[in-house]
Amino acid sequence: MAKIGIFTGTVYGNALLVAEEAEPVLKAQGHEVKVFEEATLADWQAYSSDVALVVTSTTGQGDFPDSIAGLHQQIRDQLGHQPALRYGVIALGDSSYDNFCGAGKTFDATLQDQQAQRIGEVLLVDAAENPEPESVTTPWVEQWGKLL
Repeated sequence: MAKIGIFTGTVYGNALLVAEEAEPVLKAQGHEVKVFEEATLADWQAYSSDVALVVTSTTGQGDFPDSIAGLHQQIRDQLGHQPALRYGVIALGDSSYDNFCGAGKTFDATLQDQQAQRIGEVLLVDAAENPEPESVTTPWVEQWGKLL
């Protein structure tokens, strides 16, 4: 089974809640899982040949929450090519705002540019339709974990 790091970007705690809900689902499938709230580049690099699941909300005009903004910038500016990395993205947002799920989409684009291998499709969760995001994310996580 896979070694998975779940990297969260959250302001009000929803992304962290989603990550904490995903952890036991993936562990039940036999994966080794660790959740990171304020990950460092070294934390990310520890999974460079394994699997990363990015769970992030979006702030402002499609911006990253502070808890993951620095990590994204370091990945973008310092890592470059990451072909051994497999990853998934759960993006939380509100469709009433411009740049819906912008942070998750940007993180995905960065990893695609670096030749990382996305597993499955990016999950876009709309707070306007799903005030309890785990009702949407848990079934997605179950399916995603099976693809690893």
